[in-house]
Amino acid sequence: MHAHLVQLDIAWEDRAANHRKVAALLDAAPPFAGDLIVMPEMFDTGFSFRLDITADRDQSTLRFLRDLAIQYRATVHGSRTVLDASGRGLNRTTIIGPDGATLAEYDKRHPFSLGQPGQRECDVFAAGDRCVTYSWHCGDQSIAVCPVICYDLRFPELFREGLKAGAEMFVVPANWPDTRAAHWRALLVARAIENQAFVLGVNRAGTDPALRYPGASMAIDPMGVVLAEADAREQVIRAEIPRRTLDDWRTRFPAWRET
Repeated sequence: MHAHLVQLDIAWEDRAANHRKVAALLDAAPPFAGDLIVMPEMFDTGFSFRLDITADRDQSTLRFLRDLAIQYRATVHGSRTVLDASGRGLNRTTIIGPDGATLAEYDKRHPFSLGQPGQRECDVFAAGDRCVTYSWHCGDQSIAVCPVICYDLRFPELFREGLKAGAEMFVVPANWPDTRAAHWRALLVARAIENQAFVLGVNRAGTDPALRYPGASMAIDPMGVVLAEADAREQVIRAEIPRRTLDDWRTRFPAWRET
């Protein structure tokens, strides 16, 4: 089982350009059938609160994710902005299976709440209210995956909720700034160790109008060992996800059962 972490320098509020960038990056290092492809948070527009521009009203990002999944016969873990019934945004992860069917959708439970009133994610985006999991199948193996998003990483109780629901891997797409890069790495490793689960953290690279981003996407095994780690450049990193590591460690040291 292999995961492909697409660390993208996101073009600001330009959905079509970001679709092209992702397609080119994957074309240069194509996944195998059954692999997992993961993009950063709001990969199609950047971390913008301008819902009139960023919301996936015509479902072009949803179609793009489906096309990728079918093209590579892979599971695609993507991200987009949608609107709820009241017109507020939802920061949503959408997971598409190799046949193009939607496997799960997760809405960010903790919209970022820091900053000036009226200029915070929580002022524009509603919070999700569910923990979800899905099965990533690759050949005769599978792993139960729990999606979370960026700021969710700071809330270990959400990960424990996922563990109780059967999660064996957590996937964390993000727009995590370089000013808190040390926190990003430390928290990803901690979430892997305390839940005895794989963790994939997929951050963006480059800059937007407000912030600079360190990249530093990484894959971590259930013992906290970093399997693969990116630098600050736009790139795709490929990480082997050995199912046996999870099973062996949870059997030998079953602290994960004490929830």
